[in-house]
Amino acid sequence: MKIYTKTGDKGNTSLFGGTRVPKYHLRIESYGTVDELNSHIGLIRDQEIDEAAKEALIKIQDELFTLGAMLATPPEKETLKSGKERLNIPKINSASILFLENEIDRMNESLPQMTHFILPGGHSTVSFCHIARCVCRRAERLSVALNEEEGIDLNILTYLNRLSDYLFVLARKLSKDLKANEVKWIPKKL
Repeated sequence: MKIYTKTGDKGNTSLFGGTRVPKYHLRIESYGTVDELNSHIGLIRDQEIDEAAKEALIKIQDELFTLGAMLATPPEKETLKSGKERLNIPKINSASILFLENEIDRMNESLPQMTHFILPGGHSTVSFCHIARCVCRRAERLSVALNEEEGIDLNILTYLNRLSDYLFVLARKLSKDLKANEVKWIPKKL
């Protein structure tokens, strides 16, 4: 497989199924941001964190590739003329979302109750989680806009929403593991 095709040199690219769109198309922005998120999660996985978190992050990265493929497939191209699904891979579904919820609940069991918002930071690994969380929220916003414009599988929206929660709780867990200080945001009085 050649890395460069030269077909995108004039600012267009192909979606799954062959439809050509400009590279600024909302669908491209959506799955491009998911790709960016996946890279940030890889950076978190490369840190000195526990093996359970690394395994969960690998599963999440795999699911983000699936989610990206789902976003890269316009609704009119989801099935072939024969009626067979074009994407011959497992889709993001309720089990994918339940995995994130179970991981959130598992990590939360060992964390102190949250009483205030928390300022991102305290340790570079924790900061990487917060950056990934923000990129995840951007991917979610773009996907919501795409859903309003063209319609997408709603499991994508739920998954991205839950993933941002997961990344927040992971940041808190890693703060505890790394003995980093969680700085509470307490608004100053006027």
